[in-house]
Amino acid sequence: MARRPDLQSGPARLLALARTTIPPMHPAGLPFVGASLAVAALGHRKRWLRGTALAAAAANAAFFRHPPRVPPTRPGLIVAPADGLICLIEEAAPPAELGLPPTPLPRISIFLSVFDAHVQRAPIGGEVVSVEHRPGLFGSAELEAASEDNERNSVLIRTENGVQVIAVQIAGLVARRIVCDVKAGDTLDIGQTYGLIRYGSRLDTYLPAGSNILVTVGQRALGGETVLAELGAPTA
Repeated sequence: MARRPDLQSGPARLLALARTTIPPMHPAGLPFVGASLAVAALGHRKRWLRGTALAAAAANAAFFRHPPRVPPTRPGLIVAPADGLICLIEEAAPPAELGLPPTPLPRISIFLSVFDAHVQRAPIGGEVVSVEHRPGLFGSAELEAASEDNERNSVLIRTENGVQVIAVQIAGLVARRIVCDVKAGDTLDIGQTYGLIRYGSRLDTYLPAGSNILVTVGQRALGGETVLAELGAPTA
């Protein structure tokens, strides 16, 4: 059997293999896992309570997983901001709260079920120009109306070349908490984690006009790695 040359045999090798197989957990999951383990410890004499609490700890650890990703290095690419199912590809005006012209732009929507990793990653590298949160409903994130009706948080990113891409975190039927760890003036690398949503949600990505879309509806995306589109040639 082939073996990685940088790993020795024995416990050290098994530990290293586990680290490369089991994804780490986002810090936002620590309170949930910790609370479940505390309940398991306090109720250790009651088998049903201990088992339920341990199952909850495992479920939360899985939900808040933060798998490492390797974004592409070729310039001009826009990657998926989240894991999930590509449910819509259409043109739509950008979120009104960003104050941009209402000119329709290509928009790719990714639906995240409770089984997907729920961290969000920058679809492109650049400066965070604006972060705007808008209250709203908590309808099913699979529906087309979720982009307009549901609670959302919009992040506008501008590259060194002046290209603008918008990533919108949208709460869903179960999701009730949008977390965004960036603010205007911050700089993001492509694929860098910047937030998460609990517990089922949607990510809309607004692309520059003329972008060459490389995905289709029904395709599954890996945040930070799947290429959604490549930028079109700049106009004179």
